[in-house]
Amino acid sequence: MAKKGKQGPFAYEFEQPVRELDDQIEQLRQGASQEEQQQSPTAERIRELEKRRDELLGQIVAGLTPYQRVKLARHPLRPQSLDYIPSVFDEFIELHGDRRFGDDKAILTGLARLDEHRLMLIAQQKGRDTREKMERNFGMPNPEGYRKALAKMCCAEKFRLPVVSLIDTPGAAPAVEAEERGQAMAIAENIFRMCRLRTPIVIVVTGEGCSGGALGVGVGDRFAMLENAYYAVITPEGCAAILWRDAEKADMAAAAMKLTAQEMLGLGIIDEIIQEPLGGAHRDPEQAAGSIRAYLKRALDELVPVPVDELLEKRHHRYRVLGTHVSSPAPQQDTAG
Repeated sequence: MAKKGKQGPFAYEFEQPVRELDDQIEQLRQGASQEEQQQSPTAERIRELEKRRDELLGQIVAGLTPYQRVKLARHPLRPQSLDYIPSVFDEFIELHGDRRFGDDKAILTGLARLDEHRLMLIAQQKGRDTREKMERNFGMPNPEGYRKALAKMCCAEKFRLPVVSLIDTPGAAPAVEAEERGQAMAIAENIFRMCRLRTPIVIVVTGEGCSGGALGVGVGDRFAMLENAYYAVITPEGCAAILWRDAEKADMAAAAMKLTAQEMLGLGIIDEIIQEPLGGAHRDPEQAAGSIRAYLKRALDELVPVPVDELLEKRHHRYRVLGTHVSSPAPQQDTAG
């Protein structure tokens, strides 16, 4: 993971001015002793540059477009599930396989503990380097991944364990082989079963939350998104390719799709936005993990004591009221003549 305050080797064009300040700060720190970094003209210069950097970051964040937030959700240095798990949870034991076909590595499942809460964790992992990305299919689950997740959620229901789902996927695997193995059915069955699962479910979108890839593990009692995550029926590039036959118009699509965490909160799709470190989770992964941990702890504290029947009734109501239904008055019949 990227270290606090460092931009790292990659920066988008809108991050470039901040990276230049980060480089200056790092050069000063490397050239100064520990004592000089605390009290000296060098220390004063470092503090001035840090102040300028934070002010600039604030201006950049305030002016981010929806598509720039999409880019932050995909940032190569952005923490992924395997980065968060050691910091968010006190224990994690991975459980493999769907008992039907295989072990889809795009979805992690396992037993975890967060303070006094023992739970079942479902998490999506895209991968870092080329080898891992190929191994995890770039975070695009196959049917066996959803069946693995469902099997573990049913196990959680049996042993009265709450479920936590961390979502970060550009969508479900679109391959022919996935369709042959029942991709659509696997996603649909997960949605159906999660609506009725007799245990609390908490959902957090940590990066991308796209299409059925997200919906297949995304039905719950509490739903939050990280500040720079996005949630949509399709990627902006895919939307632009369909509407205008030009994926380069993804920025226009992102603005029209209402996919940011801020817009999702305004529409009532999610309950809460989890604040990221200034400039994005990649700038301070430990702080981002701490915020996720605090949210999950609070959500579990609220949900675990709720009687199961009441929990299911509220979950059902939550999804029934999403969206707007407008009824037009029936046209009057012309009785003349």
